[in-house]
Amino acid sequence: MKIAIIAAMEKECSQLRKFFCNSNVQIFKCGIGKVSAALKTQEIIRSFHPDAIISSGCAGGNGDEINLKDVVVSSQLAYHDVYCGCALGNEIQFGQVQGMPPRYNADPQMLKIAQNLSLSNTNTHIHSGLIVTGDWFVDSKEKIQSILGNFPEAKAVDMESCAIAQTCYMNKTPFISFRIISDIPLKDSNASQYHNFWETLADESFEVTRTFIEDLLLLNFKS
Repeated sequence: MKIAIIAAMEKECSQLRKFFCNSNVQIFKCGIGKVSAALKTQEIIRSFHPDAIISSGCAGGNGDEINLKDVVVSSQLAYHDVYCGCALGNEIQFGQVQGMPPRYNADPQMLKIAQNLSLSNTNTHIHSGLIVTGDWFVDSKEKIQSILGNFPEAKAVDMESCAIAQTCYMNKTPFISFRIISDIPLKDSNASQYHNFWETLADESFEVTRTFIEDLLLLNFKS
């Protein structure tokens, strides 16, 4: 079984490299934003032919039940900055690319493994739910409030996961996203929590991703 882990930044990749030396588990840096994430995912699918793709990295939390260092596992993914307009049809939802689903579901088997993991993990709070993606580093209360206005059930906000999910959907490749909460924009200003995360909290924050992949390999996952 071959697993590809995709992270946006080198400092996320370096955290993940601490845990994996198996040649069948490869870590790839895609760069920040939707286009970079989609292009890298397509390249990985064509060259590495993974059985599953996992997005891992940081995200902003919704400020509700989510706290710093919690992990959000995607049950669904959507874009918070896509709008195709009423002219293309009233059935198109906010966040939906025309011709694509309004939301991308995580692979059900991988989601089940992740949810079982949350029952056994006592060191980290794991939440499954909607992750929304857009080309915007959310560093203000006003911006997160506008996003939650359209997606009130969203648990985390990032800049890559849904683009990776769409690319995997188009290539019929199983996908799930694990996002460590580095900041809560509703309770933060000037991204101070985000910077503090990398200075003091990042070490071992990616343990949940490691444990999930170990379980995935143990079960010899096949979609």
